[in-house]
Amino acid sequence: MAENILIVTEDEELLDDLLRLCAAAGTEPQVAHGGPASRTGWASWSGAASWERAPLVLVGDDCARASGFGEAPGPGQAAPGTAGTVPRRPGVLLVGRDWDDPGVWERGVRVGAESVVLLPDAENWLTGRIADALEGVGQAALTVGVVGGRGGAGASTLACALAVTAARAGEQTTLIDADPLGGGLDILLGLEQAQGLRWPDLAESRGRVGSAALAESLPRSHGLSLLSWDRGDRALVPADAMKSVLSAARRRGGVVVVDLPRQVDETVAEGLVQLDLGLAVVPAELRAVAAAHRVAARMQLVVRDLRAVVRTRGGPRGARGYDAGLDDAEVARLLGLPLAGELPWERGLLEDIDRGRPPGSAKDGALARFCGRFWERALSRGEVAV
Repeated sequence: MAENILIVTEDEELLDDLLRLCAAAGTEPQVAHGGPASRTGWASWSGAASWERAPLVLVGDDCARASGFGEAPGPGQAAPGTAGTVPRRPGVLLVGRDWDDPGVWERGVRVGAESVVLLPDAENWLTGRIADALEGVGQAALTVGVVGGRGGAGASTLACALAVTAARAGEQTTLIDADPLGGGLDILLGLEQAQGLRWPDLAESRGRVGSAALAESLPRSHGLSLLSWDRGDRALVPADAMKSVLSAARRRGGVVVVDLPRQVDETVAEGLVQLDLGLAVVPAELRAVAAAHRVAARMQLVVRDLRAVVRTRGGPRGARGYDAGLDDAEVARLLGLPLAGELPWERGLLEDIDRGRPPGSAKDGALARFCGRFWERALSRGEVAV
C-alpha cells in the first residue's frame, strides 16, 4: 500500500486547515503530533517510518521551532538520522501563518524544506502540490499544438499522425481535439462508438482535474488516449474547463498533441498558453500563405514557439493550386516563422482512413517518416526542424 501525505504539527488550528486541504486534494493524511525531541531521538519518534516513505511531508512551524529538526547533535548524541535528529529528505514543506516573522525562513532552511508555505494565501498552491505528490507528478508532457493555415490544410491529419507515431514509439500519449467544428478526431481513429468521456462531459470542470482519472476515463486506441467531441450540438466549452483538462493531461507526462481551430477565442487561448510548440500547417500556395499569415499573427500573441509545416504539391488536387517557385523555405520566410519541415502528401492515405487505419499507421508512409523525425528531435527538447 502506498504511503500517504504526512502532517507534523501540534497546532490544532493549523492541523484542521491542512486536513481540509488534503481532503480537497482527495486524500486522508497521516498525522504525527509533534516532532522528535532531540534527546529521546529519531528512533523513538512515532512519525519516523512515515517521514522516510511519505510522498510529501508538511511540517508545522510550531514543530520546526522545537528541538529535533535540523539541529546538530550535541555531546553524546547520535548523528542525524540514526537516534538523533530528523534526516534530510526531499518533499518537505514548512507551513506557517506569520508573514511578519522573519525566523520562519531560517527554520525552513534548518528543516531542509523545499518551500515555506504561508496560509491562508498559499492554500490553492498547497492543494495542488499535495495532489501532485499523490499522483507522483514528474516532468510535464511535451505539448504540441497543430493548426491549419487555411481550411483543409491537413492539420487534423498531422495531429492524429503525431499522436499515433508517439504512442507507437512508447510515449504516454494524449490527443486532444480542441476544434469543435473540425469533424471529430474520433472518426479518424475509429473511436466514434467507443465508451469514454467527451468534451461535453467535461464542460463543467473547474479547478484541478486528476490526471490519472482523466486518462482512465477517455477512449483509447492505438496506444493513445483521445478527448474529442460527441455528435451533439454543443460546440463550446468554458475556458476554465480547457485550462483544467489540458493541465491534467500535461501532468500525466509523456506527449500531448492538441488539434486547434484557426479562430482564437478565450477557450482556445487557455490551450495555447500551455503549448511548448505550435505547428502551423500551410500548403505551398500564395492564398494559403496569406490566410496562414493572419492565423499565425493571432497565435503568436500567446504561443511561445510557432513553426511552419509546409505541405507540398500532391494529394487529391494533384499539382493544381500550388504555386511554382514556392518551396518550404520560401513559405516559412513569407510567414516569418521558423521551418519545422516539409510534409509531402501520402499516397493511399484516404483509402487507409476509409479502411480504419488512422493517419500515421503506415510505418513507411510520408506522415510516419515526418513524425518520426519530428519526435526524435522534439523529445530531446532540442532542435525540431525536420
